Amino acid sequence: MEDILLNPNVAYLLLVAGFTFATLSLLAPGTGLLEIGALFALLLAGWGIYNLPVNFWALGVLLLGVFPFLLAVRRSGRLTFLGISILALVVGSAFLFRGEGWRPAVDPILALLVSVLVTGFFWVVVQKTLEAERARPTHDLDALVGSLGEAKTEVHMEGTVQVAGELWTARSAEPIPDGARIRVIGREGLILDVKPDSG
Repeated sequence: MEDILLNPNVAYLLLVAGFTFATLSLLAPGTGLLEIGALFALLLAGWGIYNLPVNFWALGVLLLGVFPFLLAVRRSGRLTFLGISILALVVGSAFLFRGEGWRPAVDPILALLVSVLVTGFFWVVVQKTLEAERARPTHDLDALVGSLGEAKTEVHMEGTVQVAGELWTARSAEPIPDGARIRVIGREGLILDVKPDSG
């Protein structure tokens, strides 16, 4: 087992997997599985890194490869910056561990495939995240004021109502029985102020 972990290709793959899981766990927190996967992969990669000779210049190239990627996401000349980022990741990955002389310890084909796949994956994730941030809300929450709905539970200090086809937390100054028609008279965040609708 120790020989497998001390293989530069395996240590490299574990390192990439650990950082990928760690990044995904930041984007989708709470499952626990991604966090455990990241911890496990990084611990195993750390063992390999501790016992294998590392080229610090290659580590620097790997870290610098992040900046062209960020520029590719933010600027119009995306493909040029993306190409520079992939090249930096391939070179940094292949030479991360010291081989014999100038030969890379990590298989260059493996480094190329993993760098392209991981960069492509994060390109899609970052693009979708930026699109979601820039997207306007699909509904105008202020348009709910004045809408009619139905109480799905008893509503007084707090309860649940259905308005515009969705369930909302609601509150009312007077008790409203379950199943009664309601009218939205105000909104505070995602909580609707409602009153019985006389009809």
